[in-house]
Amino acid sequence: MHTLAQLRSGELIGTKRLTLSENLTSFPEEIFELAETLEILDLSHNLLTSLPENINKLSKLKIAFFSYNRFTHIPSFLGCENLTMLGFKGNAIELFDEDILPLNINWLILTDNKLKGLPKSIGKLHKLQKFPLAGNQIERLPEEMASCQNIELLRLSANQLQEIPSWLLTLPKLSWLAFSGNPCSGKQKFGLQEVPYTSLEVKELLGTGASGEIFKAYSKLHEEDVALKLFKGAITSDGYAHDEMNLCMSIGEHPNLIKVLAKIKGDEKLGLLLEYIPAIYQNLGLPPDFKTCTRDTFKQETVLSLETIRAVAQSIASAAVHLHSRGIMHGDLYAHNILINDVDHCYLGDFGAASFYEPHQHEFEKIEVRAFGCLLEDMLSLCPIKEREEYRSLERLRIQCMSENSKERPFFSEIRF
Repeated sequence: MHTLAQLRSGELIGTKRLTLSENLTSFPEEIFELAETLEILDLSHNLLTSLPENINKLSKLKIAFFSYNRFTHIPSFLGCENLTMLGFKGNAIELFDEDILPLNINWLILTDNKLKGLPKSIGKLHKLQKFPLAGNQIERLPEEMASCQNIELLRLSANQLQEIPSWLLTLPKLSWLAFSGNPCSGKQKFGLQEVPYTSLEVKELLGTGASGEIFKAYSKLHEEDVALKLFKGAITSDGYAHDEMNLCMSIGEHPNLIKVLAKIKGDEKLGLLLEYIPAIYQNLGLPPDFKTCTRDTFKQETVLSLETIRAVAQSIASAAVHLHSRGIMHGDLYAHNILINDVDHCYLGDFGAASFYEPHQHEFEKIEVRAFGCLLEDMLSLCPIKEREEYRSLERLRIQCMSENSKERPFFSEIRF
């Protein structure tokens, strides 16, 4: 984090990254003095409502965040030809004019705004890969968006969509889709025990995700340690907290899915009790970063054996068969959402992006199969032994799952190892 005083003193000349959060109500003109080097600009958590028309003077700018400000419209970034990532999460944006974004954008974040629609020119963003749109008021997607053939991750939850257009389901690279909390979303609900929050002894924080925090806790009613997931609010970056809770209550039991035990009684605290997974389980991967965009990252020293890759692939495919038999799309099938121990037993977790769909809508499963193919590709890239037939067999499966023609991909139940 930098300060306005540092910026004005000239101390930051030559910097490539600038982060300012000081309740700014106007764009500091001194930022233009960094134009020769500035690549990442983060002015999130301020009080901005507009940007100067000559923002394109920041010609080296690659990544820009203006989340949690007071914008009601998206400013024009024409001329910022190096800009690839743009974030306006948590504003009050209602207006998104035509032809205001450079064509190199591949990651556009508009979560939690007031958009009712998108401009037709969104279809010109042919490099767009990652597009979080949850928490708006969008009623329909423009048909021109079908030209965004490189979209891989799309978050449409908590909008007002009356239907998921057929063209969207055939986008050749779409792999991670979330659409719960729309009028067109399927709805199911299975009963779950309710427990009062006062019956829990909350212990240490285990982890933090997009939708909430997970604590270790002791449940007096269950007489055992549990994992307590407390949601950050009614709406998360992936959609409504109540939708995630509903999905979690509906997944049933499977050896590779974390068991859901109960929900917190009442609405004062939104939370779920989950089976406690011991610390011998670790995340298989790490979330995507600025460079990988939609693909997971891994610790530099990570090496995976063919035996581990096969064990993970078999487990996750089996869990996916179970979920899709219930009309549930996970929506976030990634290595960073998989916990694994030293004997290769694993769990698929984090249902924040999950969605219900009708049993006849097989296209949704084919989308998730491509995500499975991406998981295989990521794991195989970490395997040092590529000469064995077992590797070639998994590579053939990977190619089939990632086919850009979704009809050529297998269903999870058809996958053989």
